[in-house]
Amino acid sequence: MQVLSSFLHIDKNDTSPVYLQIGNQLMGLVKAGTLPAGYRLPSTRQLALSLSVHRKTVIRAYDELLAQGWLESQTGSGTFVARHLPAFKPQALTPGFTNAAQIAGFNIQTATHLHRKVALNNTLLHLDDGFPDTRLAPVLDMSRAYRTQLLTGNPYTRLGYGDTRGSVWLREELATYLNQTRGLHITPANIILVRGTVMGLYLACTGLLQAGDTVVTGEPGWMGAQMNILQAGANLIKIPVDEYGLDIDELDQLCRQQPVRMVYVTSHHHYPTTVALRADRRVQLLALAQKHGFIIFEDDYDYDFHYQNKPLMPLASADEAGMVLYCGSFSKTISPAIRVGYLVGAENVIEHLARLRRIVDRQGDTLLENAVAELLQNGIIQRHLRKSLRVYRQRRDVFCDLMNSQLHHHVQFKVPDGGLAVWTQFDQHIDLTKLSQSALKQGLYLDGESVDSNTIRLGFASSTVEELALSVEILAKLLGDI
Repeated sequence: MQVLSSFLHIDKNDTSPVYLQIGNQLMGLVKAGTLPAGYRLPSTRQLALSLSVHRKTVIRAYDELLAQGWLESQTGSGTFVARHLPAFKPQALTPGFTNAAQIAGFNIQTATHLHRKVALNNTLLHLDDGFPDTRLAPVLDMSRAYRTQLLTGNPYTRLGYGDTRGSVWLREELATYLNQTRGLHITPANIILVRGTVMGLYLACTGLLQAGDTVVTGEPGWMGAQMNILQAGANLIKIPVDEYGLDIDELDQLCRQQPVRMVYVTSHHHYPTTVALRADRRVQLLALAQKHGFIIFEDDYDYDFHYQNKPLMPLASADEAGMVLYCGSFSKTISPAIRVGYLVGAENVIEHLARLRRIVDRQGDTLLENAVAELLQNGIIQRHLRKSLRVYRQRRDVFCDLMNSQLHHHVQFKVPDGGLAVWTQFDQHIDLTKLSQSALKQGLYLDGESVDSNTIRLGFASSTVEELALSVEILAKLLGDI
């Protein structure tokens, strides 16, 4: 009795109930081989006295292990470690022993394309990859809408399982909204709701690609898209992006040489360069897709933020052959934390991807989706976009003026017509990794994946005019010291 109790320790600061602490530690002793099969445990009264706990606590711990099959009870004889358990190899108990393994006991085949750092930032100043300013988000309207969805209506429907394609209400509102703003001609049956563009791309790659298929992206391009393509087992081919977007002539030559299954394109503001796909190339791309039968995955991640004239309509608006999958989200519109996006395509494709989605996520956040539907229906998101567009245009102009006046000896860039970041080329003698590290020490976070041309995205939208001035001042000082 004394020997066993010496292995058991009650932590009064632990949030776990005492009976679970006792039960888990006893189970650990059995697994470690310290308590062999058939070992007779002390009576509940004896162990309770030894541990200075109530007897009912020990009874509850024993009952839990009896129910799980770790222990067995014999009337008149006592409680024993179950005799049917296999023999565990005795292990020495060491102080601080924990059951939480850090290294798995089985092999893992790692894929190099998944080794991409997740951007996390908590500095006050940031020139990020092109994020929205969440301080502008209509959080009060969103909270009211979410509360309404949480508390009103039939709870069985409201809080139960729903359509794998997502909220019917939001799909109806989105169909109207996208038809009006993007020139689409769709119904709710053409939409599946996703948790963001990444999920939409994952469903498309997993559901529509086979191992060995050829997928084309632009170079430079978005690593997130490339990861999904490679994860699906497809062959990734990159073709150049110039000042007019994806090189469609080179794509044409490639299609003459081999079958192409999918082309991933950010037609409105190419990621990362922010250039728009020129109108004649859009026509060519749609014609090539129809001729060769490949899918166009159109990632329109920041369509709403264009600062010149009315932006070009998406490829999907001119798609008469059902070749385009059109994807967008509210991550840039409202906030990255609002995980609501949409994938638009032919009805049979949406039905196919909905079946796949069921085994990945079953359904989205119905309450959140309905809350977004309410904001769309009431025009709140539309008003928020108009306000954000004015604010971001001002910030773009101020940021570009600051870079022209203070950084012109070190950087080259073109004022973007839209988007939330400036594609900026630094002098070749500047080490961007070291610059980023030095800036971080000064409280300034730089984001964006550098390419061979020593170019990165510098996001301006998430910073106020005053914050942009401080950020450029830090950069100017650091570059001046080089």
